[in-house]
Amino acid sequence: MSTSSFLKQPKSVWAVAFACVIAFMGIGLVDPILKPIAEQLHASPSQVSLLFTSYMAVIGVAMLITGAVSSRIGAKRTLLIGLAIIVVFSALAGLSNSIGMIVAFRAGWGLGNALFIATALATIVNSAAGSVAEAIILYEAALGVGIAAGPLVGGELGTISWRGPFFGVAVLMTIALAATAFLLPASPPEARRTSILEPLKALRHRSLATVAVTALLYNFGFFTLLAFTPFPLAMSARQIGLIFFGWGLCLAFTSVFVAPRLQRRFGTLPVAMTVLFLFAVDLAVMGLYAHHKPVLAVGVVVAGLFLGINNTLITEAVMGAAPVERGTASAAYSFVRFSGGAVAPWLAGKLGEEVNIQLPFYVGAFAVLLAVGALATGWKPLSHLRIPANHSTAEAEALTAADA
Repeated sequence: MSTSSFLKQPKSVWAVAFACVIAFMGIGLVDPILKPIAEQLHASPSQVSLLFTSYMAVIGVAMLITGAVSSRIGAKRTLLIGLAIIVVFSALAGLSNSIGMIVAFRAGWGLGNALFIATALATIVNSAAGSVAEAIILYEAALGVGIAAGPLVGGELGTISWRGPFFGVAVLMTIALAATAFLLPASPPEARRTSILEPLKALRHRSLATVAVTALLYNFGFFTLLAFTPFPLAMSARQIGLIFFGWGLCLAFTSVFVAPRLQRRFGTLPVAMTVLFLFAVDLAVMGLYAHHKPVLAVGVVVAGLFLGINNTLITEAVMGAAPVERGTASAAYSFVRFSGGAVAPWLAGKLGEEVNIQLPFYVGAFAVLLAVGALATGWKPLSHLRIPANHSTAEAEALTAADA
């Protein structure tokens, strides 16, 4: 692959890629400011963790409608509506004076993110110069940069005020909105209109349901790590931002470079089960040493290595798990998966408040172990995933918000 040809993309592609970076930043942007928000708005950890709960719950439900919306009004309009929603609700969150208002506005932010991210990949693939594989690499690069940069930017802006990250996103997304509006060609509605019931019907396939439940359970551990760890760390916004920046770098690196190599050598299913087990061990160690900040910091960064591999392999497993369109399979999977991301932050905060700071990590580790068991039940239905195989372009095309 020629680097020069890869970089020679239309301006419309770079506009959408830039917006992707900012959209994926939203995942970890609030991590460094969770504790400052709690202190300044007199909120408990479980209340502040609802910022993740409302965000992820709305994304999960919205994934059922994104295909229906895009197929009716076209990709460009869907992108612009999603970006506009993010601009409005991120700014409103920055203007809020109560934890309830921020939680509500984060929910609106989640709707915008779902509409944008679910459409962005297809837009890049259709508009990019060169091969589909090069377009996928560009998308995955934007995803990785966004995930890694989110905590770093949040930490730096959070040193000024906890409102800073919210206003920062509003400004950057406004730029992305203008660039997309002027540079991306109009896209007509699709010939076939997608029904919102199609993803739910797809879950009737046992293989797809198995992978989706696996993702729900490991997401429970993932968002326990993401939403609760800043509280026992009890560091400055900048310090927490740097720790989660390391986490994001590890996640981006293993998802793009390590996961395909392991897949080719050992097969998707064996690698995913092994990595999930190692993630459960990591969470258990964090629980055991929850009062030791260096152990928690290292545990967060190490978790990024495991999550990067698992996100890529599990998402690809979804695409071949049932005889349905890739977009439908992805929407069904995301709908189930984000349920774990919605419940875990609030529950972790409650357990940390009312019992001790170790229990949330133990519960997260147990949920991830259950994910290993759930995936093991699909050993026969998902037998094709036990065979070493190449990281295929067809599977990569289906990556959506679930990769974040």
